[in-house]
Amino acid sequence: MPSKIRQLPLDAVTHHHSHDFHQIVITMCGTAEFEIEGLGGLINPFSGCIVPANHEHYYSGNARNRQLILDLPEDAPALSGEQRELVALFDAPRFFSLDDPLRHYLAFVESEITHTVSNANVFQHDRLASTLLGSLKARLGENSQTHRERLNMGQINRYIQHHLADELRVADLARLACLSETHFSARFRLQTGLSPWQYVRRQRLIAARQLIMQSRLPLADIAVQTGFANQSTLSHAFKRSFGMSPRQLRRDFPVPSPAVSSHPRRTLAGHSTPLLR
Repeated sequence: MPSKIRQLPLDAVTHHHSHDFHQIVITMCGTAEFEIEGLGGLINPFSGCIVPANHEHYYSGNARNRQLILDLPEDAPALSGEQRELVALFDAPRFFSLDDPLRHYLAFVESEITHTVSNANVFQHDRLASTLLGSLKARLGENSQTHRERLNMGQINRYIQHHLADELRVADLARLACLSETHFSARFRLQTGLSPWQYVRRQRLIAARQLIMQSRLPLADIAVQTGFANQSTLSHAFKRSFGMSPRQLRRDFPVPSPAVSSHPRRTLAGHSTPLLR
């Protein structure tokens, strides 16, 4: 299936969905808000985000925004054959900014998709997309030339744990390390083997698993407390990571209900405590 490039404004009302194709969204004017399975970011002009397939995302735009959107099925020519290595761009969600050469290229892309006769060449969008993806991958890959200093993961972990229920942004974590988002993301991946989004998502899932096994909280409440948009989003991510749904885990590891006996038992200190069954 070929790729598709389109332009449209995003509604000011927040919407959410997921789809079975990869997507790149680039703001051409105005601003947009994106949250991709727990990791959020503001997209300014000539900035964008990568949305991997089957990742639920929430989005909205301000007044008078315009987005350039690339819909990229995994079997599209832009991501297959000799271009197969470009699929690595979609290993995790991320946010990025474009430099001047890519801004000029986007102007060309806009012109092409505006003036090309509809369906005149079904693969034209793939040709345009593969050039953009290759250039973007090269620029994001350059970030591996990072500083040798190690990030303070203890500080980062404490911040994540204290803000699990909040909308965490890469910028929030980068600010702790006094780094730009680009340098922080590159150094973070080098040190942990994960993108910031993957790491935050893993911490949220671990926290959710602990609450499921150790508490009787409703799953909807656990989803909110660990930063997932709703119970459905938690269940989808949980099953993909742990191979079972939260309901299955709770069924397999039920939390016993404490029962208070009318017969107190004595502790070594001589104080009576209720008998727990």
